[in-house]
Amino acid sequence: MSKRLRIGVGGFLHESNTFLGAPTTYEDFVAASLTRGPAVMGRWSGAYHELGGFLDVLEQAGVEIVPLLATFAVPSGTITAEAYERIAGEMLEDLRNAGTLDGLLLALHGATVSQAFPDADGEMLRRVREAVGPVLPIVTTLDLHANVSPQMIGLANATVAYRSNPHLDQRARGREAAEILLRTLRGEIRPVQALEMPPMLISISKQQTAAMPVRALYEELEQVLAWPGILSASIALGFYYADVAEMGASFFAVADGDEALARRAARHLAERAWARRAEFSGSLPSPREAVAAAMAAPHGPIALMDIGDNVGAGSPADSTILFAEVLRQQGRDALVVLCAPEAAAACLAAGPGNTVALAVGGKTDDLHGAPVRIEGIVRSLTDGRFVEHEQRHGGWGACDQGLTAVVETADGHSVILTSRRMAPMSLQQVLSTGVQPQAKKMLIVKGVVAPRAAYEPVAADFLMVDTPGVTSDNPRHFTYRRRRTPLYPLEQDARYSE
Repeated sequence: MSKRLRIGVGGFLHESNTFLGAPTTYEDFVAASLTRGPAVMGRWSGAYHELGGFLDVLEQAGVEIVPLLATFAVPSGTITAEAYERIAGEMLEDLRNAGTLDGLLLALHGATVSQAFPDADGEMLRRVREAVGPVLPIVTTLDLHANVSPQMIGLANATVAYRSNPHLDQRARGREAAEILLRTLRGEIRPVQALEMPPMLISISKQQTAAMPVRALYEELEQVLAWPGILSASIALGFYYADVAEMGASFFAVADGDEALARRAARHLAERAWARRAEFSGSLPSPREAVAAAMAAPHGPIALMDIGDNVGAGSPADSTILFAEVLRQQGRDALVVLCAPEAAAACLAAGPGNTVALAVGGKTDDLHGAPVRIEGIVRSLTDGRFVEHEQRHGGWGACDQGLTAVVETADGHSVILTSRRMAPMSLQQVLSTGVQPQAKKMLIVKGVVAPRAAYEPVAADFLMVDTPGVTSDNPRHFTYRRRRTPLYPLEQDARYSE
């Protein structure tokens, strides 16, 4: 009788924006989701997340699942050295206590940065590999926005990245990774992988995988996946809000025992992207132009995508630039969600049905506009907790944006004031407050591509806006110290060769 396989499952995911002043702490991970041991199963089984995909396949295969640590935090600043060491220490402690494992599945992000380790994902893998030894098969998953390092690829047997933005295939990619690991352990395959890193950036506004020009890259990817001997292939579009040496797009492939084939597949994808590099720079309307277009649209609501305050990339969620422009142009019936804990508390003190006069937003820094004065009626107060049951970007499920108030102004604006930052990945963020977004003329959405999955059921159209901020579409707005050079389009003379 063959021995029952024992597979370790863990996760450490954070998208780190190194241009934010406030760091990410251990408490930020606890507030979002941090589970260890059996609690991992309760939190992630059945989830639309790669961890859910891991568990799906392993449960069906009848192997013994050994849950380790699994955690994520809402995208934010660089992780403190203390937080990183504590999380890494807990992961390694759980590994030491796990007993003998046959394989390991790790969900990583790929754009994680700590104060001590710019390549925080690679460092986590280094420590894990050191703990389990050179032979144990490790298969990892990465976010589509990863900045992939040679260390990440070199320390894992196989790596699988999401293929959709919005990220609706997370569970599928988790299943794919788990299948690769099981086939490896059964002796059916011997995965080897290769990485290509052409010197190029892809603007965040061009990263919708269902739309051109990026769609063409994923069409090429589908062809490569059909090559004989290719087990997996991935495109990481990169995250240029993390100032690291690996910043930029990358391409990697996993082949069955054939390193030359893996290199050829990764190179093929990279060359196709490099040939189209001029198509991947953004050109977007200004706030003034975008608001005017939304107001003139025959049908609403128009979703104005506030790229400079993209919470999913770490922004403060309190930019007033678009809302102030709506007020300046005397627009009506707009919806905006702002992280404003003091204003939410003032609404609680006033109580539902009472009038408040508040200065909201623009309080984090001088990059995201000035506070805007509003006066209106407190329409609702909630605890800010909601659950998303549909397949949505991030796959988080249970969410908590803290005490949340809705102020309705005389011009029909619904101003939702939260006490904690929350990326707009779920329409339940709005519906749970009693606001009906489909009745609005304009929806100010603090994201780029990821929120589309949530807002497509109610928005008549989407309009990306060139707003300033720590998540600006234009990488020239940032001062980099660690990135490689040259890097297109920051250096137009960048070259890609062997």
